[in-house]
Amino acid sequence: MAFELPPLPYPQSALEPYVSAETMSFHYERHHAGYVANLNRLTSGTQWEGAELEKVVLGAEGAIFNNAAQIWNHTFYWHSMSPDGGGAPSGPVQAAIEESFGSTDEFRRQFADAAVGLFGSGWTWLVADNGRLDIVQTANADLPLLHDRRALLVVDVWEHAYYLDYQNARAAYVEAFLDHLINWEFAAENLASD
Repeated sequence: MAFELPPLPYPQSALEPYVSAETMSFHYERHHAGYVANLNRLTSGTQWEGAELEKVVLGAEGAIFNNAAQIWNHTFYWHSMSPDGGGAPSGPVQAAIEESFGSTDEFRRQFADAAVGLFGSGWTWLVADNGRLDIVQTANADLPLLHDRRALLVVDVWEHAYYLDYQNARAAYVEAFLDHLINWEFAAENLASD
């Protein structure tokens, strides 16, 4: 069975004005779909053809790993945002953030600094690690799954995620993500499954 492009959890225009439908179209229909097409081409006739995506991410190397991991990362990223997102967390996520970072404001400062300060292309994650939360930067296709950490949320800081809407103002994109898009319900689901 071929790898498939997972559906978005909302319409492409749902995150406007913070992420435009044009950005979503390029990002989802070209970048994310491109990784799926590449993975199907690269795995044809190999041990990875039709394998579970997570097994490919954890076991493959080179181009097969890069494309599989980018499918996983992008799917996770779409769910890390919500048209009703943003603001402060509540419940167990808020308690875990306050325990790990001292306050929601301090988490926000550290997360924004990590996302804005990541050199080149990559991802900034909120992860659970042995009962505590941490902020992790990964480059290119790397992801917490490879490092035995449970991802709770991610922001994509590859330029194609924000350049049409924010040009080179990565900080403004990250601020919009935190203020208006971050999906705390998704984080809570991931934390509960830790």
